[in-house]
Amino acid sequence: MNNKSNLEPFIEVTAVFNRYPQPIRDKLWELRALLLETAVATPGVGNIVEILKWGQPSYLTVKPKSGTTIRLDAYNVNQGQIALFVHCQTSLIATYRQRHPHLTYEGSRALILDAHAPLPTTALRDCIQLALTYHQRK
Repeated sequence: MNNKSNLEPFIEVTAVFNRYPQPIRDKLWELRALLLETAVATPGVGNIVEILKWGQPSYLTVKPKSGTTIRLDAYNVNQGQIALFVHCQTSLIATYRQRHPHLTYEGSRALILDAHAPLPTTALRDCIQLALTYHQRK
């Protein structure tokens, strides 16, 4: 593989994040970094692939396929919100609600965050770990 193809997903993610105003863009980069750091620190999670799915930066586990896809994107730009999305047919959001009732959710697919507030890193690490190991627990 050449370096250009290795950089392509990062370039695509950058283009998506750059569509948004500064506070949202910065918080999306911060959330992405937390996701990648958590993946490295979580036992049993193999390589993470970063791609665009439905125009959103998406993170998939491969070798082993230990978890479900996590997507990051703006949620409500006018209200300064971003979201961590998971597959709506998983039980993840229900589990997140039980473990972290102080967070904000949308249906069975999204954890909503305020781009103007500090990330709740402890809760987010837990939620990210649950998604990245979802198939290990089934």
